[in-house]
Amino acid sequence: MSDYPGSNSEDLSLPKATVQKIIAEILPKDIAISKEAREAITECSIEFIMMLSTQSNDIAEKEAKKTIASDHVVKALEELDFKNYLEIINKILSEQKELLKGKEKRNNKFQSSGLSEEELLRQQEELFKKSRDRLQSQSGSPPHEVKQEESA
Repeated sequence: MSDYPGSNSEDLSLPKATVQKIIAEILPKDIAISKEAREAITECSIEFIMMLSTQSNDIAEKEAKKTIASDHVVKALEELDFKNYLEIINKILSEQKELLKGKEKRNNKFQSSGLSEEELLRQQEELFKKSRDRLQSQSGSPPHEVKQEESA
């Protein structure tokens, strides 16, 4: 199958269920696909991944990088003449960067609070207690005893 060093067709595979799901999402509901066609798509997909990975790695090595970055993949797509993928890839990468920025902001909110993890946990427990008390006072039911884990 592949001309890439260290690759063996038995070693390389994609999850059959994932390939089938992707194919099913693309094809109209009234179209079936043979096992041979699904296997051909899988083999072509593996070959595409191998080509793109190899080219991306070559680009990273030329830049003396030990990690393949998304920029290397984009450049590899260009060099392999898959320019028709660039617009959607750049859109996806842009969305991913925005998503990561949001996660970093949420993580930094707690780090920049200046409080220790123990203090944050104590405040959280206080908020839980206030919430339980408010819920119990609204429902008129007797308070339920909640056992808390003791710190070691």
